[in-house]
Formats: sequence, structure tokens, C-alpha cells
Amino acid sequence: MKIGIFAKTFARPTSAETLEAVASQGITHVQFNMSCAGRPTLPAVFEPDLCERIAARFHRHGLTMAAISGTFNMAHPDPAIRRAGIDGLEILACSCVLLGTTIVTLCTGTRDPVDMWRPHPENDTAEAWRDLSATLREALVRTRPYGVTLAFEPEVANVIDSAPKARRLLDEIGSPRLKIVIDPANLFHDGALPRMAEVLDEAFACLGPDIVLAHAKDLVADGEAGHCAAGTGCLDYDHYLRLLRRNGYDGPLILHALREDQVPESVAFLIGKLSETRPGAR
Repeated sequence: MKIGIFAKTFARPTSAETLEAVASQGITHVQFNMSCAGRPTLPAVFEPDLCERIAARFHRHGLTMAAISGTFNMAHPDPAIRRAGIDGLEILACSCVLLGTTIVTLCTGTRDPVDMWRPHPENDTAEAWRDLSATLREALVRTRPYGVTLAFEPEVANVIDSAPKARRLLDEIGSPRLKIVIDPANLFHDGALPRMAEVLDEAFACLGPDIVLAHAKDLVADGEAGHCAAGTGCLDYDHYLRLLRRNGYDGPLILHALREDQVPESVAFLIGKLSETRPGAR
């Protein structure tokens, strides 16, 4: 496994400067966001020249675009907002061939009309599930011509707030182009931290074969998504990395939820943990 990072970790005025900052840390893989190029996460128009320039900058620095963020509130209570999200997602998918990536990451969303990562009491309703499912199905249809994989992330504040719900959604949709981003720091509901190994084991038992991207951050409390740099919280990284390897994952570990000044320490932490948990390590 290689080390990757969210491009947005590095606040720079241009994508060229952002990617230069990534490369300076010895990081090889990036989850990109069009906001790093001065565009919305879901762009309003297809700009082939811009996409080609971004891809050239990746090549110049020896970087790989592991995935690109395509998040919008897929369970928003307003259908017009969901439709607008699908429109933008199609434009982003169209751009992926030129950008050099095939994975677009998604957020399953919430009934909260303002913040797609804030919990809402209606997230667990049949209506929220119906709207999310319909949005995903349409998104898969609209992005099919571009050959991208759509990967969503279970997260405690969203409609898909657990691994079993993610498994149910995968099975109901039944598309080989719908996969999983795993971020274990997002899986712990209130009171679940003492059952850390059990929660991680369940997540991989449910989702292991469908994981196409792995995130690396940390948490200090349950009941909300983790917001800490990898290695600064209580996540059992030894167990997490062993489960990734056991399930055949050999993609990047994407750092996020950290400040730029925390990057060297988190990179060193992951390199150390990868070494400690490699097959045959004592």
C-alpha cells in the first residue's frame, strides 16, 4: 500500500502549487478535488483544456490521481438539489478520462438541508432511503458512458451510517460500478468504541471485496465522524491495516482531516504501521 492524501490539505492558489506541495512530502497518490483548480467540486461545464493541464501536472510530479471527489447531498430533501448534483456529477465523470482517474467518491448524504455531513432524525426513514437509492441509480446511468466507478462511504451522520446498511445498498443497486470507500474513523456510533475490533471486523465482513479506496484519519470519540490526523487518536491501525491486507486491498491510504503541518508525522506513522503489519513482520 502507498501513502496518499486529499489535495485540499494543501491550501494553495493554484493546482500546480498544490501538487508541488504534495510531491514535496514524498506522497505519490492524491484524492483530487476540482476546488483545487478554482472550480466547484462538481463543475458546471466540461473544460477539456483544464483537465489536460491538471493531468500534465500530475505526470510532471510523478503523482497518481487515485480518485476525485464528487460529493453532494444524495439524500437532500429537495429533489431539485439532488438533480443538480447528478448533473454536476455527470460533467465530472466526463472529465475523468482526461484527468486520469476512474474513481469518483460520493457522500450518501442526510436529510439536513444545509450540511451533508450533519445527522438528521429522518435519515433512518424509508423516504430518505428511497431518495438516496433513486439518486444513486440515476447517477450510475448518467455516468455509465465514462466508465467510472462511483464509491460511497459509510459515515455515522449519513443515511448509510453502518457497514450492514452499505451492504444492503450495494445488493439492492446491484451495479458492478458501485463500490466502497472505507474510513473506519467514521463507523463508531455512540458507545461503540469499546467494541472497536468487532466494528472493524463487521465492516470488512460486509464490505471487504467491494472496497476500492481506503481513507486514513483518526478519532477520539464515538458518535460522530473522526476529525483527527492519523496516529493522533485511538483507532486500532494495526487491526485496520491487517484487515485491508487480508481482503486483498493494495491501493493507497488517503490521509485527510489533518493540517499541513501534521502531514510529515502522519506519513511517518503510516509508514511505520505498514512495516509493522506487513506479512512476516514480528
